[in-house]
Amino acid sequence: PKERKIPQKGLGSGVIISEDGYIVTNNHVIKGADNIQVTTSDNHTYQAEVIGADPSTDIALLKIDAEGLDYIEFGNSDEAKIGDWVLAVGNPFNLSSTVTAGIISAKARNINLLRSQNNFPIESFIQTDAAVNPGNSGGALVNLRGELIGINTAIASTSGNFAGYSFAVPSSIVQKVTRDLLEYGEVQRAMLGVMIQDINQQIAEEEGLENVKGVLIRGLTSGGAAQMAGLEENDIIVSVNGIKTDNVTQLQEQIGRYRPGDEVLVEYYRDGELQKTKVTLLNRAGNTDIYHAEDYTASAILQADLRPLTNRELYALHLRNGVLVSEFKGDRLPRLGMEEGFIITHIDHKPVFKPEDIAYYLQQNRGEVLISGIYPDGRKAWYGLGV
Repeated sequence: PKERKIPQKGLGSGVIISEDGYIVTNNHVIKGADNIQVTTSDNHTYQAEVIGADPSTDIALLKIDAEGLDYIEFGNSDEAKIGDWVLAVGNPFNLSSTVTAGIISAKARNINLLRSQNNFPIESFIQTDAAVNPGNSGGALVNLRGELIGINTAIASTSGNFAGYSFAVPSSIVQKVTRDLLEYGEVQRAMLGVMIQDINQQIAEEEGLENVKGVLIRGLTSGGAAQMAGLEENDIIVSVNGIKTDNVTQLQEQIGRYRPGDEVLVEYYRDGELQKTKVTLLNRAGNTDIYHAEDYTASAILQADLRPLTNRELYALHLRNGVLVSEFKGDRLPRLGMEEGFIITHIDHKPVFKPEDIAYYLQQNRGEVLISGIYPDGRKAWYGLGV
């Protein structure tokens, strides 16, 4: 007999953000769903369309066919302070329209929730002690003025149920992501082009800093936004557009609210002296164009024509795999010292058989990758590329 497939159902929450039916929720609430239904607090049920979703922030935008809906206004999550009272609204355990209260316990909290699901996660959660349980995901975190300052996303628990703390994506990120999803169908992620780490006591002492705060630049993406603006290794970023960036999480949150092409004012220390520079942010491909995932190919990233080696070429060079860099379309690879005709055999010691392998490995890495290979005349070479 044929095996019958039993439909699987899941429940979550959402927030109406416009009178014509746009709704914000978590990506993990609707991920993999074939059919999405939205039931409002007045018991009307609608079919929902997914406008777009962003795994890196765990935010999704839905649309229902409705008019004249009550909706919530966005608040400014930057203004929310530790100790402020907040309300969490959602449907825990399918208990509709449940409201719980608490305070903001911390901000810019990174709990490594999204790192395994996406290569460019932005985690800068608002931590609260308002009770949140399964079913609350995607629901509203509001301030005492009734403004949306976050989307409840996760709990800290070993049992799966509330154990004291919950985490919400701040409205500054939610608002930017939903605008991008509405306008482009996908998020336009701005990249500063740096490898970074938090300042610790040792670094502060070495750099003569009064406070153990800021973000140390460990490395720069070749041709990236930071390098083009004159930032250097060992610079310490302390603010973006006047908002302090005491740690990596805060810096990622600030950059995460901008689009490629936006200009930001970066304040930083170099050799103990406070300096400022304007940085024009770029996209993942290293330019300010509108980003589309299908355009994020190895050729676009490396700015060069690429093709797999034929079996005859592999045999002649005694190789098992390789991709030929046949023509440069930009200066990203020449700046590394690479010459046309180079054969990429490995990315971070992983074999490359086709251009799609290169794109995959580059998307799996944050920071710098090692490109290794050989020239047709037998010269072996290695190049470090910031991604």
